[in-house]
Amino acid sequence: MSEAARWLEVSFITAGAQAEAWSDALLTAGALSVRTEDADADGPLEQALFGEPGEPDGFHAWPSTRITALADSAVVPGELVAEAAADAGLVAPAALEVAEIGERDWVAATQAQFEPIEIGARLRITPSWHREHRESAGLAPGARAEIVLDPGLAFGTGSHPTTRMCLEWLERELPAGATVIDYGCGSGILAIAAARLGAGTVTAIDIDPQALQSTRDNAAANGVELVVRAGDQPGCPPAQVVVANILASPLRLLAPMLESLVEPGGSLILAGLLERQIDEVAAAYREIKLLPYATREGWTCLAGQRADVKADA
Repeated sequence: MSEAARWLEVSFITAGAQAEAWSDALLTAGALSVRTEDADADGPLEQALFGEPGEPDGFHAWPSTRITALADSAVVPGELVAEAAADAGLVAPAALEVAEIGERDWVAATQAQFEPIEIGARLRITPSWHREHRESAGLAPGARAEIVLDPGLAFGTGSHPTTRMCLEWLERELPAGATVIDYGCGSGILAIAAARLGAGTVTAIDIDPQALQSTRDNAAANGVELVVRAGDQPGCPPAQVVVANILASPLRLLAPMLESLVEPGGSLILAGLLERQIDEVAAAYREIKLLPYATREGWTCLAGQRADVKADA
């Protein structure tokens, strides 16, 4: 054991059906943390796990699952795993992989996972530490509208395919000065992007108080003004653009309300649904014909335009 090592990572592969039992047993045996990953990741057998409220249960672990336990360096890996196996009534794996983990700058390591994301030709999502580094180096920010956004508890950093597709629609299609509603705003990233790209009044709506506070904080950090509303607050006027990046089940249930928020001639953009959910989500919308706008990594973004009100004959 090297003097610098403070922790051990002990990993092995097991059947997905045993993943939860192994995780619980390893924690009981003294592991500091346990994570599970697809043992076939980056290969032809890789599988994605999806699930949401109201959807039929799918599988909750990969058929071949890698278990990785973090333990104190004084722990004997084989004894840790053997104790967990005995506790859970499982057969200990034939082979273990063990790696030493030394002291690290965990803040820097975490920040290194989040790089600036450029959307189209006009938008950049930048963690605050990258912005500070660029400004301290005297580099010009460039012509892109920049959103400074750090990872937080509310969903939306620009890295998820559903968020990126919505950002791409806004970057390419948003009319100058348009009124915008971001329904299910999360971190506020879509509302802030719309404001930075030249929208008029932008309203951010969510049912989660934590998301509303995150949106307020991020809007203030980016110097934009948003109307921030709770989901149960009545009287929201319709807008020219409504974007909702949530999940397929609520997108279906909220169809009448979301359609009512779109002005005649306005656009509705929906994301958070899988490719296999396109038809069922689109069928829930009677006033707006929704078509796939983009697809990425199994996720789809739908977009459609509400018909203009026809003048009386």
